[in-house]
Amino acid sequence: MSSKLAISYARVTRSFGALRAVHDLSLDIAQGEFLAIVGGSGSGKTTLLRLANRLIEADGGTITVDGEDVRNVDPVALRRRIGYVFQSGGLFPHLSVADNIGITPRLLGASAADIAARVDELLELVQLDRAAHRDRLPDALSGGQRQRVGVARALAAKPRIVLMDEPFGALDPLTRDALGDDYRSLHRKLGLTTVMITHDMTEAILLADRIAVMRSGRLLAQGTPNELTKSDDAYVLELLRTPRRQVERLNALLPQSGAA
Repeated sequence: MSSKLAISYARVTRSFGALRAVHDLSLDIAQGEFLAIVGGSGSGKTTLLRLANRLIEADGGTITVDGEDVRNVDPVALRRRIGYVFQSGGLFPHLSVADNIGITPRLLGASAADIAARVDELLELVQLDRAAHRDRLPDALSGGQRQRVGVARALAAKPRIVLMDEPFGALDPLTRDALGDDYRSLHRKLGLTTVMITHDMTEAILLADRIAVMRSGRLLAQGTPNELTKSDDAYVLELLRTPRRQVERLNALLPQSGAA
């Protein structure tokens, strides 16, 4: 991991009417880091993510991406530099898999041949069979396949930063587990900086290098899973207890020997 910053939030605030979605929040994300942002509904996680690529504008504070103040960057150009994976894939339903993946390169003026080659490369990268999936519409795919296409689309313009909004939340546990592992490998292989929102502390611990915990628009704690265990915040400790409790319950219910 580099000591250079990919994204930096300095005293950032954003309100919606009377609601303070993000309140005086400072957070640095290093190049090459995999950061999970964890917190309950309404904690401000998605707002924080969308401030980075200017889908939402900050009321106060400063956000930089690769050292550049985002206010000085054209929002459309900024979004093309940053991959974004939506909760349920967010694919265009009337476009084929290939057209969904190729949309950003096409907007950037790539040739049809280059786009076709990039689509093939990305389908291979996210482990989808090219011949079977290229021409399908999103409706014909399983949830896991749609999410793999969503990841491929986010990577199409070769971004160095990828933002993910609960990307695996709607998937069944087995698919979620496999896709999380596969994405973590991609993150490493491509040298990405990934910021992933999740409400699942187990997922955060298993995938991320570092975890930021949010509640009511504030950053309560940040650090490696090990560092978080030393927090004196009751909410942070409660979040960390949940995976442990699940393990204890599973151990009590499953036989200790045999196939499991």
